[in-house]
Amino acid sequence: SGLNHYAISLQEDLNKKMLDGLLEFVKKSAASFWCRDDDWMSRMRASEIPTAALVLGVNMPDHTITFESMTELLHDSLTPFVASVQAKECTAMKQLMQKVLQRLMGTNVMVDEDEAEADLGFHTRDCPQKRVNCSLSALCDWYQSATKKSPVKSPRKRLSSSQSEFLQSPPVVVIFRDLEAFSPQVLQDFILVCSQYVHQLPLVFIFGIATSPSTIQRMLPHSVSSLLCIELFQSLSCTQHLATIIDKLFLTSKFHFKFSAKVLQVLVGIFLYHDFSVCNFIKGLQLSLLEHFHSQPLSVLCCHKQEALVHAQQLNDRDVERIQQLPSFMRYVEEQVPEEQVQLLTSSEHVKGVCQKLLKSLHKYHKNFYPALRCLHVLTSILPKYPLGKQIRELYVLCLEKKVWETQEYDSAMQLIRMLAKDELVTCLQKCVEILTFCKSKKLKKYTLYASTIKCINHLHHPYSSFNYSFQTLLEMKECRRTRRKTPYEILRNAVVDYIDNLVKTHLYPPESQPLYEVWYYSSSGTVRRHLNATPRTSIQTALSHPYCYLQNDSGIISSAAPDICIIYKLHLECGRLINLYDWLEAYATVATAAEGKDPSAIEGGKVDELKHARFIRAVSELEFLGFVKSTKQKTDHVARLTWGGC
Repeated sequence: SGLNHYAISLQEDLNKKMLDGLLEFVKKSAASFWCRDDDWMSRMRASEIPTAALVLGVNMPDHTITFESMTELLHDSLTPFVASVQAKECTAMKQLMQKVLQRLMGTNVMVDEDEAEADLGFHTRDCPQKRVNCSLSALCDWYQSATKKSPVKSPRKRLSSSQSEFLQSPPVVVIFRDLEAFSPQVLQDFILVCSQYVHQLPLVFIFGIATSPSTIQRMLPHSVSSLLCIELFQSLSCTQHLATIIDKLFLTSKFHFKFSAKVLQVLVGIFLYHDFSVCNFIKGLQLSLLEHFHSQPLSVLCCHKQEALVHAQQLNDRDVERIQQLPSFMRYVEEQVPEEQVQLLTSSEHVKGVCQKLLKSLHKYHKNFYPALRCLHVLTSILPKYPLGKQIRELYVLCLEKKVWETQEYDSAMQLIRMLAKDELVTCLQKCVEILTFCKSKKLKKYTLYASTIKCINHLHHPYSSFNYSFQTLLEMKECRRTRRKTPYEILRNAVVDYIDNLVKTHLYPPESQPLYEVWYYSSSGTVRRHLNATPRTSIQTALSHPYCYLQNDSGIISSAAPDICIIYKLHLECGRLINLYDWLEAYATVATAAEGKDPSAIEGGKVDELKHARFIRAVSELEFLGFVKSTKQKTDHVARLTWGGC
């Protein structure tokens, strides 16, 4: 729960700039409603409805958090009159008007069909009995009464005198959360009606757009869009949100629960190829966290250092046995001298003491790992073709999987870094110094002594000013330098690169090399994929082939007590490409008759009773609806089979 709240707060921080701009837009719109000038431009603007177009991206599941934050911000800072509507609840003009009025007035509003049609310019002959006036004219009367009789409650945040001038008549904000899903005709009618009351109500629209701003022009003709004064607001892309989440939750020693490379690849793959939803990514993180603490009894040691040391001292004999069975601990034992091996395999108290020492080492390993990773990414992210990946998560996965310095990509990156121009190298080194200065590891802070190298490099001349060369040209330049004497800049640059190389080889060992890493790292990628990456066909086939999974019937054969569709499905698996319906019916009738305790041979040569015939037709129709069979023109009394193979 705390991890989820932290992730949500990160998303809110990422949207803060956009939401602050939106709040300022609503304030200015409300202020201009009451402070109108007499010039032509002001009169034109006064006849338009201020509209904020929010381009939020296609990550629809994440929009809920954004709109909730927006509504709360408007309530706390500006106005209590906020109505948020979705397309699925506003399929017609009457429903849209009803929802808006209900959420603004805070009461149940019954549709008065006569009044609603009159506002649209239509008349109906058959009108139901009038109950409640559901129209904007009623909203105007209610608004004037609400703002005069009951002064609006002051917002929680203190406003300046200029901002509070219009508090007695706050704006009325209508939020369309999913603009693309609304009926264009419903939207057009609503805007036309609202434009008739623009001088009586300080209306402000907010359009939530998932695709592009051109959606407004596509949905609204010019005669309608000209009634809106539109201002565009753009949120950060979902990939930027994901990069921030990974940076704050994964690339830090603050949180001790970690993912293996495969689990992280599964979560990122689902994000990139399914829904772009950071919220669902967080749900996957929570699922992995729960699975880890449920499946790994030693996960009690996955906590802050002092707490972990206390828990290690309190381990019982069963937990000590579990530690001794960990693959990483077994490798650690094999590296010790024979006397120490005996102690580690026989003495529980000795294992507890060693466990405390290894936990301290594991904490220190992560404090050094992430700053070294960031330094390496700073140097490699500016290289052409990104040999170690453009995003830091790509480099992170590579470092989790193997010793990164033993890869061909690393060798290529080091060769290119040795050809960096002075300005680029100095910029990178300055960023590295900042990273190492603020890290908590004393061992890494000594690398900041190389900051003096930056001053030396600044005073040296280098003939190449940028990386505007092809990869082949750079290799040729490297070959030429072997035959001539190196310049002072090249000597100093090579020394810096060797220093960074030593930093990487010292601190970027993969987690599997650390004893007790299983306590922190969750590695069951198959479980995560099975829970998050739904496979409907597999689930359907499992239910049809093995109904006992749901019906508590352990027999693996075609059970006479199984549902009709399961019997039909298993019988169709025994057929070829074309299935004779009559033969299929007879086989089904045999199984169904046996379920009734009758002799199946009694129906041979006879007709199947109508009830079983009807049940058979219904089961075949259900199977056709699920996509397992279809009718064919080759033979009218046959159906074609569409699926092959098991789950």
